[in-house]
Amino acid sequence: MSKEALNKILALRKKLHEYNYEYYVNSRSLISDFEFDQLLKELELLEDKFPAYSDENSPTKRVGGEVTKSFDSHAHEYPMLSLSNSYSKQDIIDFDERIKKIIDVPFEYICELKYDGVAISLIYENGQLIKGVTRGDGVRGEVVTNNIRTIQAIPLKLVGNYPKKIEVRGEIIFPTPAFEELNKQRKSIGLPLFANPRNTASGSLKLQDSAEVAKRNLDCFLYAVYMKDSTFNNASDQYYYLQQLGFKTPSLKDRYIQKASTIDDIMDFINYWDDKRNALPFEIDGIVIKVNQLDLQQEIGHTAKSPRWAIAYKYKAQQVSTTLENIVYQVGRTGAITPVAHLSAIEISGTIVKRASVHNEDQIQKLDLRIGDTVYVEKGGEIIPKIVGVDKSKRSSNSESFNFIENCPECNSILIRDEGEAQHYCPNSNECPPQIKGKMIHYIGRKQMNIDGVGSETIEQLFNAGLINNIADLYELKKIDLLPLERMAEKSVDNIINGIEESKNVPFPKFLFALGIRYVGETVAKKLVDHFKNIDAIINANEEELANVDEIGDKIAISVLEFFRDDNNLDLIKRLKSHGVQMEQLNKKTTLISSVLVGKKVVVSGKFTQYSRDEIKQMIVDHGGKNSSSVSAQTDLLVVGENMGPSKLEKAQKWKIEMVSENDFLVLIGLKSSNQNQMIEGQGSLF
Repeated sequence: MSKEALNKILALRKKLHEYNYEYYVNSRSLISDFEFDQLLKELELLEDKFPAYSDENSPTKRVGGEVTKSFDSHAHEYPMLSLSNSYSKQDIIDFDERIKKIIDVPFEYICELKYDGVAISLIYENGQLIKGVTRGDGVRGEVVTNNIRTIQAIPLKLVGNYPKKIEVRGEIIFPTPAFEELNKQRKSIGLPLFANPRNTASGSLKLQDSAEVAKRNLDCFLYAVYMKDSTFNNASDQYYYLQQLGFKTPSLKDRYIQKASTIDDIMDFINYWDDKRNALPFEIDGIVIKVNQLDLQQEIGHTAKSPRWAIAYKYKAQQVSTTLENIVYQVGRTGAITPVAHLSAIEISGTIVKRASVHNEDQIQKLDLRIGDTVYVEKGGEIIPKIVGVDKSKRSSNSESFNFIENCPECNSILIRDEGEAQHYCPNSNECPPQIKGKMIHYIGRKQMNIDGVGSETIEQLFNAGLINNIADLYELKKIDLLPLERMAEKSVDNIINGIEESKNVPFPKFLFALGIRYVGETVAKKLVDHFKNIDAIINANEEELANVDEIGDKIAISVLEFFRDDNNLDLIKRLKSHGVQMEQLNKKTTLISSVLVGKKVVVSGKFTQYSRDEIKQMIVDHGGKNSSSVSAQTDLLVVGENMGPSKLEKAQKWKIEMVSENDFLVLIGLKSSNQNQMIEGQGSLF
């Protein structure tokens, strides 16, 4: 009977998976709800009777029921980057021009709806869903697998020709009808209403009881694939592949996606959905535009935060009016003074807004803001509220012009404003409390030193207790100092001490980023470390040496110089060194295969037949060369494939830059003999 029961269970699961797919992905009902429920009940009874055949991906698990007391974190194998935003046709034109400066081969864009939901990563092994992970900070996310299993549009088991392991990314959304029904139910029993579908979808994924999540009827669109040995040429190929595996993807039939070759094509798609977005059964807040060809996406690359090959066009935000009650000032970790408007509470796009940014003195003067004004507020990019105008017809006759403060609101230092800068700064970086705390909070951050057990509240508590006044003080904390503090149990204290100790092994680039030098972000820190190798070399470098580092320039160079000219900062470095913090580049030993390209800047352009573009770029590094993305007078060599862009060819000819074919390059680095090369080139030359 046991074998017969297993076969019956497997058959029922297969049937129910198929019915779910047709209903939730293809919008087709193959059987009645009653018949489906009867089959599901039959499966539930069999699984209860034969628990040995339990399967976490069974259709019966859709109803949830597991309670999660906390969510584990998971490091993304592929970082989940955020998109840069745009708000006008000119922004799209500028984006297109930036792309064409990097690549000069024919390409196309693909446009798709920007769902106002929650980004999710789904990991499958052997066709089974094993993990669902939120975006988090892009590097690590929270594991919400139990809650993900309740979403009918997400297959628990893949169909078709699936690989051994695959990661799929998409957006979880709260359909408008389901959201309205949920609020209707809450209103009927006297519960407060949820503000908007996006925030409610995000909150739903964090619920501890998956049975509650199942009641929410969330939905999901999938649009990206990550797996080894991928053979996709275009992003658009991934949609069809995802459909074959059983995923719900944006529909070409419904015009949720569209290819575009020109700016006008892109704007047609943007304008079409700006007019029709309110008729969709879910919310969108814009359109995503991305380069379709995947090899070109790799060539264009990305910053630490965003891909350079994609951008989001955000629709104009909802605008409402309210009263400006006051303007107060915040001091950031770099000393930047940010004026913040306090408003009479209003609702914008489903959220209550009481504060808005007014950026700087110039913005206040441009708007001619005055206390008591009726102001127009909108959410910039649907996220950060900002004041965009004043209704001067409602202004009081005795209102007074607003004067920007001259002294720091925290330490009373006289503010400075450098020529060409929009913001005022407090120069008292070593004594102004928000700057002191801000630097330490930045230092402990996940992308910086990632000190376990220490958060912003801990920094605040330690600072207020007089135990720390700068980042070096962290390394001098003792267990006996911490135990008397409120909410400091022995385990918490051990975690703090151990976390600080472990941070001494954090790689040098992260430490340099953690120092909080103005304009030195994650990417710039890596560039400086790759060039100078250790902290002393950076400290002793002059402005010209700093500015000549790839992608650094004068502005960053001056900022680095000023930071290390400050005796307080030099003393800080000295103390941190004494505690063993990592300040030189380690474990990045590159063994050159040859030195044939040492000192040469090399550009790779076009398509290649024997090796991929990335493989050729790695060969350049392996033989001592440096990859560059664009042709300039400083370029030493251009490796040319098929369909090389005409502008790169024109520049190479103008500056008389040496050009070699793929075969010539392989001969140059010793992967082919010149005899082999002559035989191949005899069939036809590239030039």
